[in-house]
Amino acid sequence: MEELVGLREGSSGNPMTLRELWSPCPRIRRGIRDGLGWLKQKLFREGEDWHLLMTLGVLMALISYAMNFAIGRVVRAHKWLYREIGDSHLLRYLSWTVYPVALVSFSSGFSQSITPFSGGSGLPELKTILSGVILEDYLDIKNFGAKVVGLTCTLACGSTIFLGKVGPFVHLSVMISAYLSRVRTKAVKESENRRKQKEMLVAGAAVGVATVFAAPFSGVLFSIEVLASRYSVWDYWRCFFAATCGAFMFRLLAVFNSEQETITSLFKTSFRVDVPFDLPEIFFFVVLGAICGILSCAYLFCQRTFLIFIRTNCFTSKLLATSKPLYASLVALILASITYPPGVGRFLASRLSMKEHLDSLFDNNSWALITRNSTPPWPAEPDSQNLWFEWYHPRFTIFGTLAFFLVMKFWMIILATTIPMPAGYFMPKFIYGAAIGRLLGEALSVAFPKGIIAGGVTYPIIPGGYALAGAAAFSGAATHTISTAILAFELTGQIVHALPVLMAVLTANAIAQSCQPSFYEGTIIAKKLPFLPRIQGRKLSSHGVIVEHFMNCAIIMLAKDMTLEDVAKVVTSTNVAEYPLMESTESQMLVGIVQRAQLVQALQAEPSSWPPERQRCLQDILADGCPVEPVTLQLSPETSLHQAHNLFELMNLRSLFVISRGRAVGFVSWVELKKAISNLTNPPAPK
Repeated sequence: MEELVGLREGSSGNPMTLRELWSPCPRIRRGIRDGLGWLKQKLFREGEDWHLLMTLGVLMALISYAMNFAIGRVVRAHKWLYREIGDSHLLRYLSWTVYPVALVSFSSGFSQSITPFSGGSGLPELKTILSGVILEDYLDIKNFGAKVVGLTCTLACGSTIFLGKVGPFVHLSVMISAYLSRVRTKAVKESENRRKQKEMLVAGAAVGVATVFAAPFSGVLFSIEVLASRYSVWDYWRCFFAATCGAFMFRLLAVFNSEQETITSLFKTSFRVDVPFDLPEIFFFVVLGAICGILSCAYLFCQRTFLIFIRTNCFTSKLLATSKPLYASLVALILASITYPPGVGRFLASRLSMKEHLDSLFDNNSWALITRNSTPPWPAEPDSQNLWFEWYHPRFTIFGTLAFFLVMKFWMIILATTIPMPAGYFMPKFIYGAAIGRLLGEALSVAFPKGIIAGGVTYPIIPGGYALAGAAAFSGAATHTISTAILAFELTGQIVHALPVLMAVLTANAIAQSCQPSFYEGTIIAKKLPFLPRIQGRKLSSHGVIVEHFMNCAIIMLAKDMTLEDVAKVVTSTNVAEYPLMESTESQMLVGIVQRAQLVQALQAEPSSWPPERQRCLQDILADGCPVEPVTLQLSPETSLHQAHNLFELMNLRSLFVISRGRAVGFVSWVELKKAISNLTNPPAPK
């Protein structure tokens, strides 16, 4: 009990405690405390989390800009070292290779030593999480620092390693969104709500893409296409709000730092606005989409096969298990040696950064026509006004360097994806597609040097437009997305090529989706992550497949009249998560579900032995408090495969019991669904 020391001033008898006497400004402190309580009540009331979405967008924009700032400084230091080290080829080679090797080694070692979840893109794992699978500690905030440092070192290698930022940054954004969701749960002191948590995760994925490219529209659409098997319209405005806050803040920081005069797109282009393309060119854009689709199928097959080989080969698997930094250093040394500018890198435009690669490929001038009558010199340093000089070689010509770039980067990108460090794989595919489009555009400009004549009007060929369409088509085909077309428009700030770009993207997707799983699904397959695939077979015969054809009939059930000894034998001999509960052994009528963990706990609380006349059964421990859950969702033997698949995707389920006339006759899990879907696409041989 507090000691009373006096009366309040102006009070007739209201006592004052010693704590209140010595606390400065008690009325002000009480007012501030009440104000904070009111603010907390308003901010964290039910259904109100717009402030968290805005915080998420602004915070990720600050992190993205800070990373870009640090990466720019490190890259400039590397260029300065390479330029100032002298004319010795050995010293220049060492300065070119040792720098990225050290960064890659540190990125792999540092991130993997703190958490094994920091390596790779992160999008396949996020796709698995949003489908209902729980990956322990994958979204823990303690992984955040390791991923940020590792990704910064990866991107500081520049175009030497040729990796991007999108995937890991989406992972970082989702980590922050999960943390903010937990903060909100603790603030309002409510139980964990998985629905609210998933809403924040989906918004975090959209913010991750938006704050990398300053592209809110494609950020939202890309997150939907890549990560969500089913999408709630309720999440739509939330994702757009958070993504817009992040993209706006990201571009605003560039203005504040005097890098831009105003808010503009990342990759400025100067395509003709009046007539950027003619109607006959639509055919060539469709051909470009077909080429990108075929090449993406080859890329996806080779990448998945090589990743599985690396994980199963005795030497490489042992090296990855015991010394990841050593493997990363060896791969980085190979890639850096190939891109050495005085060597093979001369034909790969290796002195350009990844942003400069896109800036040069989107150039609307025809390099082949310019170099017909002139031979531009190879400058000592890349010319910011004429970046395309890096693509020209007098013996190889523009076509030779572009073709060589495509051949070499095909396997170099695949090799780089096996390095165990935080890295994104979208941007390399985007640049690779731009090079495909550029090559076709240059060929058309040579075939039609004066342009295409239609209706008496000449329309010149713009190779940069083909590069834009190729970038969207190849990256969209590899990821099975259409939103890459929107991303191309937001990156360049021009939408004049909307129709041909969409035609190319749709054509490429039609080919890729019919032949190969997407890049992220292929990684899921290679890593053996739990995931429910789509039903690819759209034939009418697939709708005739019902649950009775593929359900698992080996179901283990418990009855209320079973003795505890028999129940203990069932529990110890199986490891299923839940058991269907029958009314009695004779009737076999399903009355509910008993969780294995709770049943084991109830059995352990029972005495070790009972007299024969007091032999207890399962009904007794159920009456003592072991909970029985109702069967809220179930399947019928006549339910079609498509209906069961849609139910599993919509509700994020892992398994369901099959009930016929009140009796449990089997169950369906992901294993049975995957086997049924596989039999549709690859029917088993007749016996």
